[in-house]
Amino acid sequence: MRSLERHRDVAAYALGVLNEAEAFRFEDHLMECARCAAHVTEFGPITRQLMLYRRATPQFVHPMAQPGPQMLNRLLEEVAVRRRATRRRTLFAVAASVAIALAAPGVAMMAGGDGKSVQIVEATDERSGVWAQVTTENEAYGSQVELKVKDGAGPRPCHLIAIGRDGSEETVTSWSAAHHDARENSMTGASAMHAEEIAHYEVRTADGERLVTLNPR
Repeated sequence: MRSLERHRDVAAYALGVLNEAEAFRFEDHLMECARCAAHVTEFGPITRQLMLYRRATPQFVHPMAQPGPQMLNRLLEEVAVRRRATRRRTLFAVAASVAIALAAPGVAMMAGGDGKSVQIVEATDERSGVWAQVTTENEAYGSQVELKVKDGAGPRPCHLIAIGRDGSEETVTSWSAAHHDARENSMTGASAMHAEEIAHYEVRTADGERLVTLNPR
């Protein structure tokens, strides 16, 4: 499979329409491509909405019908629009934090451009040296999450994990840290939990090593 085709398979993989062999090859590619890993997490809200629609809608179509190329293209366009909107909201939140940041160290609560509550938390782990910042905004399905991270000890695949107050865990986004590159890396993801349901976040390696913990409260 060519590289361009692998990138375009993000939507098909997230929607579960690849066959077993194609999904296996794409997962190999996913371990080496931070961009595709970020895109897969961005399809989380769309996938959940489609699942809710499927459960609430009578099945008038053949159960083996699959999304066509035009549908996948529209979903890719929707993700691109969502990313641009997220960047605009994040810029507003960062500007607003200068005036209304709370006294708690490393944590700020503010109103986003559309009136939604935005939570920002950051931390640096003294042992690993990894710095991370998580911006969380509540949505109807859960929360939209933006991660910024600096990790100069790569290469290594990593995950952002949301730990719920009930002890449940959810992978918010995944990426691969570049080889000895400590520059800031940004990506977006989504969680089925709302901000108030999340006890804390952890940045972990694929092997389960905890690199940094971020405590919103």
